[in-house]
Amino acid sequence: MVFLLVHADTSKPDTNKGQTVALTDTFTRNTKHSGAPAGDKHSDGGGMYLHITKAGKYWRMNYRFAGKQKTLALGVYPAVSLAEARQGRDKARKLLAQGTDPSTAKREDQRATATAAANTFELVAREFHKSKGDSWSTAYAAKWLRGLEKDLFPYVGALALATITAPVLLDALRRVEKRGAIESAHTLRQTAGQVFLYGVQTGRCERNPAPDLNGALKPVNVTHMAAILEPVKVGELMRAIDGYSGQPMTRTALALSALLFQRPGNIRQMEWGWVNVEAALMTIPSEDMKRRKHQKVNGRPHLVPLAPQALAYLAELRPLTGHGRYVFPSLRTGERPMSDNTINAALRRMGFSQDEMSAHGFRATARTLMIERMPGISADVIEAQLAHGKSGPLGMAYDRAEFMEQRRKMMLEWADYLDKLRMGGEVIQFKAA
Repeated sequence: MVFLLVHADTSKPDTNKGQTVALTDTFTRNTKHSGAPAGDKHSDGGGMYLHITKAGKYWRMNYRFAGKQKTLALGVYPAVSLAEARQGRDKARKLLAQGTDPSTAKREDQRATATAAANTFELVAREFHKSKGDSWSTAYAAKWLRGLEKDLFPYVGALALATITAPVLLDALRRVEKRGAIESAHTLRQTAGQVFLYGVQTGRCERNPAPDLNGALKPVNVTHMAAILEPVKVGELMRAIDGYSGQPMTRTALALSALLFQRPGNIRQMEWGWVNVEAALMTIPSEDMKRRKHQKVNGRPHLVPLAPQALAYLAELRPLTGHGRYVFPSLRTGERPMSDNTINAALRRMGFSQDEMSAHGFRATARTLMIERMPGISADVIEAQLAHGKSGPLGMAYDRAEFMEQRRKMMLEWADYLDKLRMGGEVIQFKAA
């Protein structure tokens, strides 16, 4: 009996009557370079073949387009598998059937990918941020970028600007909303809108999806800065300030907050160099005011008339802090002004809750009582003392009235009015029968 042993070699393709047999995964993995200088080519059909050289294994496809012989690179093995190379071949054959050159289509895809990588949300946002360096204040610019770095870049920063849709942006904003930062979520929507608008203007995307999210986020509950608006309560506040047992600097800062009703930052950062005792005037430099960057550079200083009561408080404090730069220096170091929470903390210590009074509330207190209780004082004069910008696009440019004489008179009357409230005058309460 004769036994015939047949060994089937499945490690490489074979030919049958001149027809090419498709490659196999095993053959692709195991076959080696033969050493031929030009390399070895193993066909898979449809123009595709595996080209093996000393450097590696490459998928290629030969085809004809517009009467010319061309070769399309389909990838490098093993990064691109046999199955993936065949998918690339089939896609190329469909393009040929549609009259499109696969090599041209590939270059266009590569260019689009490169363009998308260069126009991600983060890169465009940083470019926009840099372009605004001359018009934004340093503090605002830092805050603007900090919000994006914390809450948007981690989720949409790497995405091409043109691919970000309203739902994608909303998903990132929902993360901020879920932690209770409702106002921050709305601010970030507006910030993202600035980036997309810049993208539209510079050809990085076709539309801005941020407006599509109008109403999608939880509404912001607007809360005004707490302020005491009743004369009787203001009298209680002034008496509490007089009896404040904490730091003398804090007591004076409280008193001047009421007398001058400037922004809390301008009070705590007040410098002795701003104070002119002889002229009874405080001059706050333009760069220290709450203004846009170009207004800080080109604007005029803000002038604050000082009533005798304000000058008296400053005279009491000068022996303590007059040797340094700041009227209210930090207790830790005289190189910085007092903390921005000092006034609010003092108000709490005196028994006024955060729902009753705040450092910023002194401004609302003054404006309200002047309008309601001090006849003859113009709202324009009060607004000038508050350093509020003029309304309208040309207001700041053409309306430069400072009302200095009226403001001097107003500040004297206001200081006297506070004295009356402190003494329990001006307001008479009657017990109910």
